[in-house]
Amino acid sequence: MLFLVLYRGNALTIAGSDSGGGAGIQADLKTFAALHVFGMSVITAVTAQNSLTVTDIFNLPEENVEAQLKAVLSDFTVNALKTGMLSRKEIIGVTCEALKNYQISNVVVDPVMISQSGVTLIAEEAVAAMQEQLLPLALLVTPNMPEAAKLSGIDVNTREDMGRAARIIAGLGPKAVLVKGGHMEEDEAGETVVDVLFNEGKITVFEDSRINTQNTHGTGCTLSAAIAAELAAGRDLLEAVSLGRQYLRLALSHSFKPGHGWGPLGHAVRPSWVVDSHDTE
Repeated sequence: MLFLVLYRGNALTIAGSDSGGGAGIQADLKTFAALHVFGMSVITAVTAQNSLTVTDIFNLPEENVEAQLKAVLSDFTVNALKTGMLSRKEIIGVTCEALKNYQISNVVVDPVMISQSGVTLIAEEAVAAMQEQLLPLALLVTPNMPEAAKLSGIDVNTREDMGRAARIIAGLGPKAVLVKGGHMEEDEAGETVVDVLFNEGKITVFEDSRINTQNTHGTGCTLSAAIAAELAAGRDLLEAVSLGRQYLRLALSHSFKPGHGWGPLGHAVRPSWVVDSHDTE
């Protein structure tokens, strides 16, 4: 017996490689596959990392990133894309030129700045380039609380701060901002996880019970990839965010620990809204 996977669209990830397999390009492609979206990739950096730390980073020359972008975008239809680790302003520059030249509209920006182990993944000058060049091209930006503080210039500690930061970041040009609350202090968050979406002038608060696991490597990459996948499948933004969060929670509930540090998510889960075609002989 065979079954056919019904692909629902094409999605591109522009991000760094995680040799440990839990985050970056690897997490994005696993997420696309789980959500039955054909995944393509443009690699911006190669990291040497595992579940404990990042030991080395090699940023690809912008000429190579530009060539990868041209190769993919000149051939494939890209229904949605996400960006992850864009550590240098030159890489942000060639990425933005490609997005404009090929008129990609469903752009999800995950403003990756610091690894889970605390290693800085973006140059200071690249943050300004992201604010000035990339964010105005985004449909959605998905910062965690420290990233939201960096992009907005205010302290972000509470859900009220998250809403204020989202409004400020939206003022830089993206159509919507999702501030993720996983970093909220336990006395403020309690047993819940709160994400705040600012879209079309309105605040939407997503609140769920916290999944107690230390295997959270790649959560930000996975969420932004899941949202991009659902956009590629034709969902509107609010539905894509909601389903992306549901996929993330499902993957978190199946997380595991193959190494000695933070384990990865269980990407190979099957969400209820993603179906296969009929079994066939």
